[in-house]
Amino acid sequence: MFVEPRSGRLAAWGNALLAGLVSPDDAVLAMVGEDTVHRVEGLPGEAAPVGLTLALGRLRALGVSGLRVALPAPGHPLGLSGPPEFNARALQAEEAVVCHGAAFGLVPEVYEAGPEGDVHVEVVWHCLPVREAPPADVPSLGEAERELAEALREATEVLTRLDVAASGPVAEAAIDAYRGRAEQGGEVLAPGYPPRAARVLGLAQRVGVLISLARVNGQGGAVSASEMVARAEALRPVERTARRAQVAAYNSVVEERERGVR
Repeated sequence: MFVEPRSGRLAAWGNALLAGLVSPDDAVLAMVGEDTVHRVEGLPGEAAPVGLTLALGRLRALGVSGLRVALPAPGHPLGLSGPPEFNARALQAEEAVVCHGAAFGLVPEVYEAGPEGDVHVEVVWHCLPVREAPPADVPSLGEAERELAEALREATEVLTRLDVAASGPVAEAAIDAYRGRAEQGGEVLAPGYPPRAARVLGLAQRVGVLISLARVNGQGGAVSASEMVARAEALRPVERTARRAQVAAYNSVVEERERGVR
């Protein structure tokens, strides 16, 4: 099932904290989510991993004024700016946070322990140097919203054409369940984000749910190898669009600040 990227939570609530819109306790609670604990390793001036509150305070002191998200995939370094060492780690994790105002980036490493139903999840964010350059392939919110509307239509048409179970009531039920969990958790993003960013992120997550369902439950009539390949090929550009839109939404506060809107 579609899962909100940890980098998204860290960036969104980190931006709200850096702007003074939330307390450190509330921000860290939202960042950690259902995980057990998050720590940051490799911060300048810190010999051992530290908690998120101390880490964000240290980054602010080092000049960090905002946080961006990167959601790279093979052949698509979305949101990254280098160097190669950082990009490689971010690609392996499939996500990262890139600091604005100081040349640092954070890549998560997830550790799980315990029996099913009682899993202890610890996340270590590795702080690494990054190249100060524009992030790769990040659209504006307006571009992302237009692309997503078309992508959602394409995803539904593809799943229906290939007789994938996720194209009907199963998909709608899953989307409703995801929306319900998001509403219970409060805001889609964090304080300080424009309504359009929340709208774009919600639509991107809806597309993400469809794609996730197609991968997990989507046998349907696509039983041959060629049909499975056709489905994967058809959904690839839709998935790419959804990832670009998520990054645009999470990064919108920093982008607007750079343009002098906020």
